[in-house]
Amino acid sequence: MRDDRRLDEAKAIPILTIAEKLDLKLAKVSPVEHAGPCPDCGGNDRFAINTQKNVFGCRKCGAGGDGLALVQLAKGCDFAAALTYLAGEADLALDPAEIERRRKKREAEETRRKAYADRERARAISAARQIWASAEGCDLGPAIDYLAGRGIRFDRWPPSLRCLPAHPYRRKLGGSWHEFHRGPALIAGVQGPDNRLRAVHQTWLDPAGPKGKARILDLEGKSLPSKLVRGSKKGGAIRLTPMPPEGGVLVMGEGIETTASAMVVRPIEGAAWWAGVDLGNMSGRQVGRNSGQPDLADPDAFLPPPWISRLVFLQDGDSEPKATRAKLESGLRRAQHASGGRLQRAEIVAAPEGMDFNDVLQQEAPPDEDE
Repeated sequence: MRDDRRLDEAKAIPILTIAEKLDLKLAKVSPVEHAGPCPDCGGNDRFAINTQKNVFGCRKCGAGGDGLALVQLAKGCDFAAALTYLAGEADLALDPAEIERRRKKREAEETRRKAYADRERARAISAARQIWASAEGCDLGPAIDYLAGRGIRFDRWPPSLRCLPAHPYRRKLGGSWHEFHRGPALIAGVQGPDNRLRAVHQTWLDPAGPKGKARILDLEGKSLPSKLVRGSKKGGAIRLTPMPPEGGVLVMGEGIETTASAMVVRPIEGAAWWAGVDLGNMSGRQVGRNSGQPDLADPDAFLPPPWISRLVFLQDGDSEPKATRAKLESGLRRAQHASGGRLQRAEIVAAPEGMDFNDVLQQEAPPDEDE
C-alpha cells in the first residue's frame, strides 16, 4: 500500500475534516484540540484530535494515530478500506500530472500545518511563562493545604510549584475565550530538556471540592477537568526535586500527587523525583497499538538525563492496565535506547490493583496528632 498514489491525497486531508466526515461528536477545547467520546470505548472527553499534528489519541484505551488510523478505529475496518473511504477506489492509470498535483497538495498541507503548529506552540509557551511569572512570590498556603490534605508534606517545598490566589479558568468557546471559573490554583512548572520552562500545569483548588479540587462547570452544567496544561509539555517534566546526579536514579510518575505520594511512602535515598505530566509524554509514540515498542522517530517524547543509571516509572493501579503498561514500557525502552548503555536498570513499580499511589499513602499514613 505504500506505493498507492492515493496516500498523498488521504494524508493531505486535515484530521478535523475526517472526524466531521465520520460524524464524531467533538467539542473545541483549545485552539488546536477537539475532544469528546472515543468512537471505540466511549466516555465523555477522553478522546481528542490535535489539529496541529493531525493526530488523535484516547487516554483510556490507548488508541492513536493519523487520519487513516482514525477511520480504521471509527469504522472497524482495515487500512485498505480506510484508504478507499478517504480517497476512493484505486486507479492504476492515474495521469502523471494528477499524481504530481496530489503530491504537491500533500506537501503544501504539511507545510501549512507545521507553520501553524509552530506559531501556536510559541504563543502557548509565551502564555505559560507569563502565568509562571505572575505566580512568583504569591502565598503558597492554598497549595500547601491542598497537598497536605492528600497526605503530602515536603521537607523542602519544590521550587517547581507555585500558587496563584485568583487564577482564571479559561477555555475556547465558539471561537473566543470564555472564563468558567476563578480561584486559587496550584501552578507547576514544566521544564524541557534545556531546563527552560515550556508549560504550566494548573490545578484549581477548593477545600470543599472533590479531593480538594475545584468543581468547574461549563455553560450546560457539565463538569470540566480541574486540571489544565498551558504551553508545550512534550519532552518536559515537573521537577519536584533537582536534577539527578551522575549515575543517579530518576523516579517518575504521571502526575504531581502520584510522584509525591510515592516519594513519601517509599523514598529512595538520593533519587530525583519528577512528574511526567501525562502517560503520552512519558511514552511517546508507539509502533502499533499497545505494543510497548517506541517509535524512535518521535522527536517530542520525554527522555531522562543521559547520565542516570536507573529509571523507575510509577504505574497507578486505577487506570486501564494493558494500555498503561504498554506506554510505560515504551518510554523505558526509548530511554534505554537513547542512553547508549548508560541506563543499567529500567523498571516499573505498580500500585495495588484499583489504587493509585495517593490511595496507598493515605492508607498507610498515621492519623494527625490532634485527631
